Amino acid sequence: MKHDSSFVGSTAMKKVITYGTYDLLHQGHVNLLRRAKALGDYLIVGVTNDNFDRERGKLNVLNNVLERVEAVRATGLADKIIIEDYVGQKIDDIQKYDVDVFAVGSDWDGKFDYLKEFCEVVYLPRTEGISSTMLREEMTTDVRLGIIGCGRMAHRFPAEANVVSGVTVTAAYDINSEASHSLAEQNETITVYDSLENFYQAVDAVYIATPHLTHNDYIRQSIAAGKHVLCETPLVLNGGEAKAVYALAKQRGMLLMEANKTAHCPAFNHLMVMIKSGVIGEVVDVEASLSKLWDDDMTLREFDPRQAGGSMYELGSYPLLPILKLCGINYENLNLYSRMKDGVDMYTKGVLRYRNAVCSFKVGLGVKTEGNLVISGTKGYAYVPAPWWKTDYFELRYEDQNQNKKFFYKWDGAGLRYEIQEFISCIVNHRQSTARLRRRESIAMAEIMQQFGERKNLIGI
Repeated sequence: MKHDSSFVGSTAMKKVITYGTYDLLHQGHVNLLRRAKALGDYLIVGVTNDNFDRERGKLNVLNNVLERVEAVRATGLADKIIIEDYVGQKIDDIQKYDVDVFAVGSDWDGKFDYLKEFCEVVYLPRTEGISSTMLREEMTTDVRLGIIGCGRMAHRFPAEANVVSGVTVTAAYDINSEASHSLAEQNETITVYDSLENFYQAVDAVYIATPHLTHNDYIRQSIAAGKHVLCETPLVLNGGEAKAVYALAKQRGMLLMEANKTAHCPAFNHLMVMIKSGVIGEVVDVEASLSKLWDDDMTLREFDPRQAGGSMYELGSYPLLPILKLCGINYENLNLYSRMKDGVDMYTKGVLRYRNAVCSFKVGLGVKTEGNLVISGTKGYAYVPAPWWKTDYFELRYEDQNQNKKFFYKWDGAGLRYEIQEFISCIVNHRQSTARLRRRESIAMAEIMQQFGERKNLIGI
């Protein structure tokens, strides 16, 4: 139990801690922070992380965590700002920072009485007539989003978008009219358009879920029509094309984002932040694998060489993601090893050599492998069990097993809601890129796809 501050001498610093999302920071937030500050000498402000906020079911945050931290810092009221990442962190923080007072808005009255065992708990009056919810309702109208390509992935999209505020799926287009009508029949907000010209007039942004080889043309047409673009991964299969479409989007003031759901997975994002902070030391090795054992039915696009079928094109962008995010895009060499059948790779392994690290990935549609992610460092390693690409759990492991830690997160639905929320947040906040999958990383993936397509440094097995 925390010490009784009444016995502390007059020179002791009285510490106050408070937490909040601080989305669209407004005068009500400032008033609450000022009241909390007045309770002591030193104010610690916990800003709820995007991932943790999602875990609590709030997919309506418009400002990302870095923007919200900067907004709190700009008030000049916080002596220290921390990130709230997980359930139970409040107790840990109170003990870690030797906090005397926990303060929170009166709308939480009684909710945090359990913290009285550790410090004084104060519920502060809130400013009436203003809230982030009210501001969101005043400043935003729904982004009208249309779907181009109404296949399997597209059928998951509307339900995922429904749990994200600020977006409504309103339109569908497919060269196969039957596919778009099938999607519309299941979603009453969707209108089918038989021409792209009419489709573009009905939307503000588009989600492209067409076969890989059509992405480049649809991206260009959509940007030329003045629409923001969320395109399924892999964005394109050529590095030059990737650079060109991102340059076009920047020139036209449009957002172009690759829809790699793992890049927006709450657990994966937290893992990347932790690894970069040095919790396992310097990263020297990343191993990532992903496989799906399908019947090699040549009528499926995934096994058709004319439609860029195969393991690398279908799955490669996922294991490349942690490698490029942790070790960067400046690898010195990449060797590829593939097992081919009828013109498509049923299995591919890649080995990337960096100056101070070596990384490898395995993908397979005709070979089954354990789908783990292992990140090895000089102080320990991170282990993410299958399916790591949509994980809700990972471990940090060390030589001293007493230091091992397990982390649990929530993964909802098909996971598309996380990328949709980031896409809408970028549009509303006029951001042309996302830190979760940077343009340079997306371009590097396309360059690796191009190397595979050109069979450069590729050995058949």
